Amino acid sequence: MKLLITLMLLCAASGAAADPFPKGNAQNGKKLFDQYRCNQCHDTIMGGDGNKIFTRIKSKVRSASDLIDQIGVCSGNVGANFSAQDKQDLGAYLNRYYKLK
Repeated sequence: MKLLITLMLLCAASGAAADPFPKGNAQNGKKLFDQYRCNQCHDTIMGGDGNKIFTRIKSKVRSASDLIDQIGVCSGNVGANFSAQDKQDLGAYLNRYYKLK
């Protein structure tokens, strides 16, 4: 019985760790990303394909906290004042590229 409980706790812990933005809403994150035309800036930086910014080898983003920090930097570029929830939503959406755990 102890082994079963231990296994259940390990599975629950690994499942929680697998989603770095558990309170984020990816659908709302996409709406914000589109509303503030974030990829317009990315297109300029990456020579036309803004999505390449997420998969470049020398990415500044290596963790969920890095991504939240970068969203904060980018918010100034688009004139946004993202709430903590907005940043979680954007993180949840952008994590489809980063695949952070």
